[in-house]
Amino acid sequence: MSTSAQQSPAEAVRTGETVTDRLVEANQRYAADFRDPGMDARPVLQVAVVACMDARLDLHAALGLELGDCHTIRNAGGVVTDDVIRSLTISQRALGTRSVILVHHTGCGLESLTEDFRIELEEEVGQRPAWAVESFRDVDQDVRQSMQRVRTSPFLLHTDDVRGFVFDVTTGLLREIDPAA
Repeated sequence: MSTSAQQSPAEAVRTGETVTDRLVEANQRYAADFRDPGMDARPVLQVAVVACMDARLDLHAALGLELGDCHTIRNAGGVVTDDVIRSLTISQRALGTRSVILVHHTGCGLESLTEDFRIELEEEVGQRPAWAVESFRDVDQDVRQSMQRVRTSPFLLHTDDVRGFVFDVTTGLLREIDPAA
């Protein structure tokens, strides 16, 4: 898949552009034809999707979503952290979402990291990060843990429709994870 903003990093360097320059130029082209869709910030489907930031996941295409259908919250691993709970709380309490879908994936980079990553950072920069890496070895169990974090948060109003999936990056299929397994 490619976009009009894409060119190889080597091509960008040869032309003196940065990736950010290319993206800003793409935005200028986008904005030239942009028309305000008149949408509300409330997602039409009343759903929030929490997913990994992996560039191979085109969530809207994979889930059949259109602009305005959902809130999308992404981070490394799609981990339900305090900041994800913050975003979900705002999504539910201020913007009306009622369902939460968690999407992790095969071949995640967090499977190859350990919490030693924080120690290495501390040695390099002189300060240990306050955040956890949240690495894992078993993607199914990590999805279960994330579902449990959502379901037990005292800040969330709607925890009855929380479902977790693993996206297969080679087939594009979602596999639902049983929270009780």
